[in-house]
Amino acid sequence: MPGRIRIVVNGIERVVPAQPERSLLHVLREELDITGAKYGCGEGACGACTVLVDDRPVRSCTTRLADVGDRAVTTVEGLGADGRLDALVGAFLDEGAMQCGFCTPGMAVAATALLAETRDPSDEAIAAALDGNVCRCGTYSRIARAIRRAAAGAATELDTLEPAVASLDLARPRAPWSLTDARERDYFDVLPAGLVVVLDPGEDDGTTWSTTRDAWIHVGAVGTVTAFTGKINVGQDNRTALRLIVADELGAPLDRVRLVMGDTDVCPFDMGTFGSRSMPDAGRVLRRTASAARRVLLEAASERLNVDAERLDASDGAVRDMPSGRSVAFGDLVAREHRVVVVAEADVEPRGAVSRRSPRRHGTADTVTGARRYAADLSRPRLRHGAILRPPAFGSTLRSIETDEAEAIPGVTIVLDEDLVAAVAADPVSATSAVRAIRAEWNPPPLQPSDEDLSEHLRSHPADAQGWGGGFRQEAGDVDQALAEAEVRLEATYTTAYIAHVPLETRVALAEWEGDRLTVWTGTQRPFGIRWEVAEALGVPEADVRVIVPDAGGGYGGKHSGEVAIEAARLARAVSAPVMVRWSREEEFTWGYFRPAAVIDVAAGARGGVLTAWSFTNINAGAAGIESPYTAPHRRIEFQPAESPLRQGSYRALAATANHFARESHIDELAHRLGADPVEFRLHHLVDERLVEVLRAAADRAGWRTGNAALGIACGVEKDCYVATCARVRLDDDRLRIERIVTAVDCGAIVDRDGLVNQVEGATVMGLGGALTEAIRFADGRITDPCLSRYPVPRFTDVPPIEVVPLDRPDISSAGAGETPIVAVAPAIANAIFSASGIRIRSMPLAPDGTITR
Repeated sequence: MPGRIRIVVNGIERVVPAQPERSLLHVLREELDITGAKYGCGEGACGACTVLVDDRPVRSCTTRLADVGDRAVTTVEGLGADGRLDALVGAFLDEGAMQCGFCTPGMAVAATALLAETRDPSDEAIAAALDGNVCRCGTYSRIARAIRRAAAGAATELDTLEPAVASLDLARPRAPWSLTDARERDYFDVLPAGLVVVLDPGEDDGTTWSTTRDAWIHVGAVGTVTAFTGKINVGQDNRTALRLIVADELGAPLDRVRLVMGDTDVCPFDMGTFGSRSMPDAGRVLRRTASAARRVLLEAASERLNVDAERLDASDGAVRDMPSGRSVAFGDLVAREHRVVVVAEADVEPRGAVSRRSPRRHGTADTVTGARRYAADLSRPRLRHGAILRPPAFGSTLRSIETDEAEAIPGVTIVLDEDLVAAVAADPVSATSAVRAIRAEWNPPPLQPSDEDLSEHLRSHPADAQGWGGGFRQEAGDVDQALAEAEVRLEATYTTAYIAHVPLETRVALAEWEGDRLTVWTGTQRPFGIRWEVAEALGVPEADVRVIVPDAGGGYGGKHSGEVAIEAARLARAVSAPVMVRWSREEEFTWGYFRPAAVIDVAAGARGGVLTAWSFTNINAGAAGIESPYTAPHRRIEFQPAESPLRQGSYRALAATANHFARESHIDELAHRLGADPVEFRLHHLVDERLVEVLRAAADRAGWRTGNAALGIACGVEKDCYVATCARVRLDDDRLRIERIVTAVDCGAIVDRDGLVNQVEGATVMGLGGALTEAIRFADGRITDPCLSRYPVPRFTDVPPIEVVPLDRPDISSAGAGETPIVAVAPAIANAIFSASGIRIRSMPLAPDGTITR
C-alpha cells in the first residue's frame, strides 16, 4: 500500500502512515490510540514509555518506526489481554506499589520482561533491570516486593479488587454549585434520585483557617454513596483515606462509597490540595457531612420501622433496629426521593474516633494495565494539539517573527494572540515542528546571575516582606549579648539549591468551548484557583469556566499555576476546536517554577553544655519550619525575602526542608563541639513530648545506643506532623552509600496505616534526591540541565532499605503526612556523613557526583 507501513501491535496487524522517522511512541498514542505507554522525558531516560519489541523492553520515545520493522510490538494493554500481566496486577495492588501510578504501566512492562528471563530475580537483579524506570513518587521498594511476589506465584483473585473510584463523568449543571446557593442547585439534573445532604458551615468568623469548609454527599436508590470534595488526588491516596472516613462515619461499605474530586462545577470550593491539608480540612467536613447524612437516614428509618431512632444503628449500608433485628437498606430509604437536606455544621456531632481499617488493596487494576486515563490520555472530537513559541532565555523579549515557512506546513494553524505565539495541528509532533519553523528574533535579556554566584546575589538583593507568607521575625532576650558571653560559640552558613519537581506527567491541559462556556481538563492541585486564573486571563465570567481534574501524574507542589490551562483555552478559542497543550520535559524544567534556594546563617552559643543563644536567618527560601523546637532563653529567628533570579514556588514542604537542614545540622555540630551525644543533647532541650517520642522511637529502632559510628539523626515538626529520621551511611573510597533510613512519624490518628507508610517512604525517596544530587544549574538566563539525563533523580539503585515507625495517636485529629517526612532526610544524612568521616557538609546537594571530598 503506497505511503503506508504495516506493523504488528499486540498481535494485531495495523497500518500506519509511512513516515519512518516518527517515534514508536507517537505512532502508538496519536495514531493507534494506545495510551498505556506515556509521554515522560522524550529521551529514553524515565521508562514511562516502555514497550516490548520481540519481548525485549525498549523506550518507545526514542525508538523510530523504522527500527521496528516487522518485529512484534507489545504494549501494557497487550500484556493484559494475553494474561501475562495478571500476576503483576495482583502483586502491585497487594503491595500498594504505586502512588500517582503514572510510571506503573512502564514498570509492569519492564517487570514482565525481567520475569520472562528470570523466574526468581534477586533484589539486585530487579534494581538493575528496572533502574531506567523512574518512580517519582518513590515506591521503588514496594515495586521490588511486588515483582518478587509475582515471581513467587502468590495467588490473587483479581475479580475481588475494589472498583476504580475517580471523578465521575457528570453532566454540567446550569451553574457551578460552589457559586450557587445550596437550596437552588440542580442536583437531580446531574445526579440520580436519592438524598443529598449538604453541610452548611455558617459564617466564617476568621478564627479557624481552613482550605475547605463545605462538603455534600449523595445517597442513591441503589445504596451507592457519592461524596464531593474540591481536593484532588496526586498520588498521596487521600481518595482512599477520605472514603474510609465517609464509610466509617456513615456506616456504609467502603466499596459502595465513591468520591468526586476536583470538578469545579459540582464540588465544594477548595483552595487547593497542598500543605498536607486533605485530612485536617476535607476529612473534617466530610466526616461531619457523613454524620449528618447518617442522622437523616436514621430518622427516615425510624419512621419506616415505626420505632424510636435511639434503637437504631447504621452499618454495612443499612439501618438496623437492634432489639428486633429488622433492617432497611440505605437505598430503600431514599428510593424515588429527590430530597435535599442542609445541615448546620454547629448541629452535627460526629461519632468520634475512626476505625482505622485499611483496605485490602490500594489502587486499582487499571493503573497497572494502562487503562487509567491521565490528562494527556484524554481525547475529544476534532481534538487538535498546540505548541508554544518560547523565548531562548529568561527576560528575552520578542523583536520580530516570520511565520511563512510554518504556515506552509499542511494542517497547521499559526496563532498570534497578543503575547501568545503558537502552532496548532492535528498531532503534537506537527505542532512542535511548526513552532520550530517560525523564524523569531529576540531582544537579549539583561545580565543575570548564575548558580555559581547565587548566594552573593541573594544576600545583595533583599526584597520587601512579601515572600512566602511575608517576612518573619521572632526575638526573645538579648541574643548578641548571650552569644558574646557563651563558653562555646558556633557560627555557620548553610545553603540549598533550587530544585525541580520533575513529575513524570508534565503540565498538560485540554480545553473545549461550547458556545461561551469553557471546560478545561488538567492535572492541577488548585482546580478552583485555575478556574479563576483562566476566567481572569480570558475575560469571561468565572461561572462559565469548568475545570475538571482527571487522575494526575504527581505534583509535589509543582502544579499550582494555570499557564498551560490558559494556553490551551486561548488556542481552543482561536481555532474553534478543542486543543490540548502538553509541555515537553524541557519546558517543564525551564518554564515551571522551582523550590526556592536558601542561604541560612546560624549562630549558637552554649554555657555549661546548655544552649543559651540561637540566631537563625533564612534568606529567600521562606518561613515554613523556621521556628526551633529547642529551648534557648535568647533567640532570634527571621526570614528575609530576596529577589530570586529564577521563578520559585511551592514544593513538597517548601522551605521547611532548608530550615530543618540548617537547624538540625547546626544542633548536631554544637552537640559534637560540646562532646555531647546528639540524641541526648536534643532531648535535653525539647519540651514537646510528641517530638521527644518520635526522636526516641527513631533512635531506638535504628540502634543508636549500639554505638554505630556512621549514624546521623534529625527531627522536627511541620504542619502538625512530628518526624524523626535516622540514617546510616558508608564511604567506599569517598563514594557515599546510604545503608539504611529509619523514620518515626506521628501525625495524630492513623486512618490508613499502609497508606501512611507509603507516603513516608515516598517522601523519603524524594528527599534523597534533594539531599544528595538534585540542583538546578543555570547561567545567562538559561537552565543548563533541563532534561532527566542531566538532572539526577532517585532511581532503584539509589534507594536503601527504608523502615517507617508510625506512632498512632487515636485521641488527636489526623494531620497530613505527605510532606513532613521529607524535612529530616537531608540533615540526618549530613550528620551521618560527619559521624562516618568527620566531614561537615553545609550545602545541599551533599554529594552531587556521588562522592564526598575529604
